[in-house]
Amino acid sequence: MDSQGQVEPRVAWAVVESGIGPLLLAASRDGLVNVVFHATDPVRDRAVERLASRFGTEPVEAPGSPLLAEAIRQVEAYFTGRRRDFDLPLDWSLISGFNREVLRELASGVPYGTVVGYGELAGRVGQPGAAQAVGAAMGANPLPVVVPCHRVVESGGGIGGFGGGLETKRKLLALEGVLPEPLF
Repeated sequence: MDSQGQVEPRVAWAVVESGIGPLLLAASRDGLVNVVFHATDPVRDRAVERLASRFGTEPVEAPGSPLLAEAIRQVEAYFTGRRRDFDLPLDWSLISGFNREVLRELASGVPYGTVVGYGELAGRVGQPGAAQAVGAAMGANPLPVVVPCHRVVESGGGIGGFGGGLETKRKLLALEGVLPEPLF
């Protein structure tokens, strides 16, 4: 129960504006569980349906929920340049196995303003030669931005792919000073 005696929802969500467009943030009682890019109404509705299916309960739109309040504050601070690192409990239940291992290494081992190659990240988790599998893990990341898959690039200097679109990846890397700000 919260401070007003209300039962906290099992999963709460909210859409917040960011420097890369609307983001859906969803949190369970264990922590932030999902970040979804380009959270227009249809995208938001599909994301909420997926969460309902996964958790067996209807997620509740609750931007003021204690489950979400700190995540919203930190995401907003990140996009205004006042925060470089996220200090949030994360619910890893939407991902498992190799993908979870790679994403945990990414979250803890690739700081703001730096990048890592797909192959190098594979080596860090003891799977040299698994660069393509690391790419698949990045594409399956349920917590983009907070677990910074935008910081993973091609070893030859290319930007690589990105589930939120290459322009979004460029903007995130520019925000962190890795790339120059777009001219227009």
